[in-house]
Amino acid sequence: MTNSTSTKVPRMALAAIPAAAMLFALSQGAGAQALAEQSVEERLNTLMRVIDEQQRQIHSLERQVTNLEMAQRGRGAPGYGAPAGSEAVAEQPGADGLPMPLPPLAQVNPGAPATGGNTGTATGVPVYPPVPEGNTAGGLPPATDGSGAVGQTQKAAEPVRTQAEQAVVQREHAPLFDHKLTMDWGISDTYYDRRQLQLSGFLALDAIFLGNINLGETKSHQVMADLDTRYGLTERISIDVDVPYIYRHSNFIVGGAGGAANTLSDASVNGSNIGDVNFGIYYQFLKETNGLPDVVGSLRVKAPTGTSPFGQKLVQLDSNNTNLVAPSRLPTGTGFWNITAGVSLLKTYDPVVLFGSLSYTYNVARSFADISSVQGQTQPATVKLGDIVQFGGGVALAFSDKDSASISYTMALEPESKTRAPGGSYEKVPGSETTASALNFGLNHVVNKHLTINGSVSVGLTPDAPNFVVGLRFPYTF
Repeated sequence: MTNSTSTKVPRMALAAIPAAAMLFALSQGAGAQALAEQSVEERLNTLMRVIDEQQRQIHSLERQVTNLEMAQRGRGAPGYGAPAGSEAVAEQPGADGLPMPLPPLAQVNPGAPATGGNTGTATGVPVYPPVPEGNTAGGLPPATDGSGAVGQTQKAAEPVRTQAEQAVVQREHAPLFDHKLTMDWGISDTYYDRRQLQLSGFLALDAIFLGNINLGETKSHQVMADLDTRYGLTERISIDVDVPYIYRHSNFIVGGAGGAANTLSDASVNGSNIGDVNFGIYYQFLKETNGLPDVVGSLRVKAPTGTSPFGQKLVQLDSNNTNLVAPSRLPTGTGFWNITAGVSLLKTYDPVVLFGSLSYTYNVARSFADISSVQGQTQPATVKLGDIVQFGGGVALAFSDKDSASISYTMALEPESKTRAPGGSYEKVPGSETTASALNFGLNHVVNKHLTINGSVSVGLTPDAPNFVVGLRFPYTF
């Protein structure tokens, strides 16, 4: 029998083993002569003992084939030992994931006394060889991990993940370190809907407002397509670079057309360009074991390659409504370098996967020749965005070997931004402090061993978060 997990043993071949072994035994010269000297009843008893012994070995082979088939269905892999719950310890696969070879079929010496039970043959020789000293695996050779512990190896201590659980790891936690190259293409739509009360007038007697009161509304879609390329340098270190391209469409609605506060007018502005390119490095501090989670640290740098929002001048979009003003083009980047350090944890409790993360983003201060949005006005300044603290966590459920669903919560806290005029000191920008909180839902499907489809929906829970984000990603591993 071949020790390949991909080879299935036909039951016809197994059924033929007793007949072949019986012919082999009868072909032995001495055995045949001895049988001739026995009575018919003695010869029948001898043959029955041979058949019983061979039948026990056939049952053992069938159990090993069943274990291998279960391993191929996602609950085991070569190098991880037999699946939990095996009926017989003696029939567990070896350290390489293949079944332990059985001893040769028993050779019967006619006339020898039979031994009772399952531990002997007609010749009195044990069915399985004696267990080596210190081996508790029922005849298996001892395996150590270098620390002297019997039956323990590094791989055996690591939990076995299904394909669906691997997809969750890649999406919510970190790159798959056992893959050299991954091309992850994605597309997402982010929608904002903001309303703002606009006052145009003055207070009389500190109590009466004279002027126009308008309600302005901005609706914005941001469609981003990006390609994230990841490459594993070692079993613990991986690097990646993410290049986004952004298309933005904003619709501005405001009252005041023709001088009437209750008359609305609207206008749209579009913009597209490359976004902020970012790249990072991942390091796996701990590999997940039965008692410890997977711990991965990351360091990411984002470059201001997109269109900066500073210095964009506001223009009047409707000649009949002086209130309807908007930037002449829409930005596709933040205009700043930033550095993000983070750590993420993941623990598998098949079929449930728990994950969480914590990160800190440092925004590098940058000087601009002009930050004013008023036409004909130039205002040089140094701008320092608030540093961002983000944390979150969630749970995923693998409801089949190829499909899983997840739910998670994230929150990002950003203090007020600051500006500094040349030769002056930093001043806070009123209203720039933000708290963005979102609830995220995900669905993963493994197409094959290379391609996975990840869908996600994020719902904003605070005014500073987008109303919703819908996305699809297609990571392809080589």
